[in-house]
Amino acid sequence: MRESLKLKIIKVCDDKIEKKGTNVGLSFYAFFANKNDDPELLMEAAEWWIMTHKLDHFEKALKIKKMVESL
Repeated sequence: MRESLKLKIIKVCDDKIEKKGTNVGLSFYAFFANKNDDPELLMEAAEWWIMTHKLDHFEKALKIKKMVESL
């Protein structure tokens, strides 16, 4: 996973956790704007989320943050 995506995921997770608490869930779409302005990065996140880790559509932000930080 490229460093820019890793940092983006951690920031989004931190923001969601701060606003909604440690039980908040999110999908990999949370890391992107509603328009598809970077399809390669979106596919990288989707592959990591779906193919590599076989995660559910929604996962706890805290879980995702810990997974990404361990990379």
